[in-house]
Amino acid sequence: MSLLDSAIPIVAAPMAGGPTTAALSIAVHDAGGFPFVAAGYRSVDALAEEIRAVRSVGGFGVNLFVPGDSTISADQYRTYRAELQSDADALGAELPPVPRADDDDWAAKLDLLVTDPVPAVSFTFGLPSHADLARLQKAGTKVFASVTTPDEARAAHDLGVDALVVQGPSAGGHSATFEPRRAIEEMATAELVRAVRSVTPLSIVAAGGVDGPLAVRELLESGAEAVAVGTLLLRTDEAGTSRTHRDALADPAFTETVLTHAFTGRPARALRNGFIDRHDATAPFGYPEIHHLTRPLRQAASQAGDTSRLHLWAGTGYPSAPDGPVSAVIRGLVDGV
Repeated sequence: MSLLDSAIPIVAAPMAGGPTTAALSIAVHDAGGFPFVAAGYRSVDALAEEIRAVRSVGGFGVNLFVPGDSTISADQYRTYRAELQSDADALGAELPPVPRADDDDWAAKLDLLVTDPVPAVSFTFGLPSHADLARLQKAGTKVFASVTTPDEARAAHDLGVDALVVQGPSAGGHSATFEPRRAIEEMATAELVRAVRSVTPLSIVAAGGVDGPLAVRELLESGAEAVAVGTLLLRTDEAGTSRTHRDALADPAFTETVLTHAFTGRPARALRNGFIDRHDATAPFGYPEIHHLTRPLRQAASQAGDTSRLHLWAGTGYPSAPDGPVSAVIRGLVDGV
C-alpha cells in the first residue's frame, strides 16, 4: 500500500480505554494490517511504553484526542450528577462532586511523538494547530485527520494533513465529529466516502459498519484506499475488552446500537441499554467533564458484570464480532477482495 506500510488495506482502529493493547497491535501487523495505538486516557509514560512494545513490528500509528472547549455549566453538572445518584448507589460508586476538565496530556503526548517519531499520527475530535501539524510532519510522520462530513474533510485538507480517516455514523465508540452537539444523520459509510472524495483528493481510510469482506470491498470501491475495523476486534483473544463488554456483544438480549452522549458528554455509538434509555434525553453535552463524572459508575458496572449501566461501545456490525485470534479477523476481511 502507498498510504500505509502494510501488506493488506486493513487498519485496526484505535480503541481507547482498554480494548487496544500492544498484543492486539502486534497481531494486526503480523496478519498484514496497520495498527493504531490508542493514546486516549493513557498517561504519557504508559503511551511511551506501548509505543516501545509495538515499534519493533514496523508500521503503526498513534491516535490523539484533540482537546476542545466544553460549555457545560456547574448547574448542568450538578443536575446530571443528582440524576445519576441512584445508579451510583446501586453499584456503590462515588460520583465526583465537581466538574473536572483536562486536555488528556495533549502537549506532553505531542512532545513525545515529535521527540520519538512514529510512522503515522491520527487526530480525533478536531484538528491540531498548524504549528503542531508542522512539528509532526517535520519529524517525518504522516498525519491523518478523522472527519465525519465533507466540510470537516475540506478543513483538514486546507490545514495540510496527509490523509483522512472518514468515519461513518455506524462506527462504534465516539464519533470523531468536530461539533458534538450537531445532529448526526444516518448515512452509509460508502456514501460518505464518495461525498468526501468529491471535495478533496486526499487519501482516505474508511471506518464504520465494517462487518465482513463485502463491506471492505464496497468501501474500497467507493474511493477508500484502506478500511478501518474496530468493533470486530473487541472479542478477540488479544483485545483488552472487559469480560462484561465481551459478553454483552454476544448476548442476544441486545438487539440494536444507538448514538448517545449520556456516558461521556460526546456522541458515541453503543449497545442500547437501560442507562441510555433513562438518561440520554436529559444528559448534558460536556466532554470530558461528563466522562469523568460517569467513570467511577462505569468502572463499578464493569466489575459487577452490570451491562445495564456500562458503556457498551459497538458499531452496527457488532453481531459479526467473533472470538478467537485477531489474525483470523484481519485475514478474513480480505477474503475475495
